[in-house]
Amino acid sequence: MTNSGQGRTRFVVIDLETTGLVPAQGHRVIEIGAVAVQDGSVFEEFHSLVGVKKRIAPSAQQIHGITNEMLEGKPKPENVFLQFKAFMADDILVAHNAQFDIGFLRHEFGRLGLALLNRYLCTLEMSRRRFPRLRDHKLQTVYRHLFREPVDTIQRHRALDDARMVARVWMKLMKK
Repeated sequence: MTNSGQGRTRFVVIDLETTGLVPAQGHRVIEIGAVAVQDGSVFEEFHSLVGVKKRIAPSAQQIHGITNEMLEGKPKPENVFLQFKAFMADDILVAHNAQFDIGFLRHEFGRLGLALLNRYLCTLEMSRRRFPRLRDHKLQTVYRHLFREPVDTIQRHRALDDARMVARVWMKLMKK
């Protein structure tokens, strides 16, 4: 794990946007957002759109608003994922619905002949254990429950903004 020299663990909170839901069906990551957290503070961020050739499913585009045109001229997947691998090093990853994000990352890394060996934590699972009576455990619902503030001011379903929200949720869950 990346340390600051004082034995402090760094966590990398991630969120991905994709062309669809199933990597085995050829869906791809089109946006990565990540925030590095150490000692309860966000101190570094990573963000990139990914210039893939795969068409974005209309249902996915409706959720995140990313269009095929927005990906034109963006960095190639191999460049983005190599940079991201360096950013996350061997830090512990954190995601909301981590199975989804980790599954896509493993798939993308595998395409490049790389392995994703990082341990990870899931704020969705943490929320389900901590708040079993919540009506649902979507990121926005958990965020509102923990912070009692509107989510409307945050651009939802874009990778970096969602990663920032997950980071706040995770830090709050770790304090409770």
